[in-house]
Amino acid sequence: MTSAEYIQLKAFARIDGVWLFGLWLVGFACYLIGLTQPFFGFLAMFLLLFTPFFAAFRLRRFRDEDREGIISFLRGYVYTILMFFYGGLLMAVAEYFYFAYLDQGYLLGTISHLFYSEEGMKMIQDAGIQELIHESMKGLQSMRPIDFALNMLSMTISAGLFLGLPVAFFIQSSKRKENIL
Repeated sequence: MTSAEYIQLKAFARIDGVWLFGLWLVGFACYLIGLTQPFFGFLAMFLLLFTPFFAAFRLRRFRDEDREGIISFLRGYVYTILMFFYGGLLMAVAEYFYFAYLDQGYLLGTISHLFYSEEGMKMIQDAGIQELIHESMKGLQSMRPIDFALNMLSMTISAGLFLGLPVAFFIQSSKRKENIL
């Protein structure tokens, strides 16, 4: 890969990282709303599970439109990793600002309400995980906004490393695309 090709790869991965960030931002908003309205929780889960298909779609678009139908496995893998990195970086910044300035204890309060409600306590007692829930809640209470952001960044980078393998494998192509019109 030449220097110009690497610059092209990074530039397009940045653009697709912004698109991926948009998908994750909508999913995060749906998750927050979904804590009280189940339909949005389902939508958040769907958007999260849609991520590798979205990455494959964007990589295929890059391959077909900008690489004339040819992309190696390694180039596709690097592209996917960079796309997840840039999207994750933006998502980490968004989460930092959300938890630092907007949340005001909403997330932790809603989770506490779910766990410590009458139904939640019965379910926790039946499962025998009272101590685990108590320790988990203490851990969440001690987290700072930067901790949430760094956790998000490390999860998205890890997801890119793992999901990039099948995405790059299925999208790789050594045949030039022919435009038939």
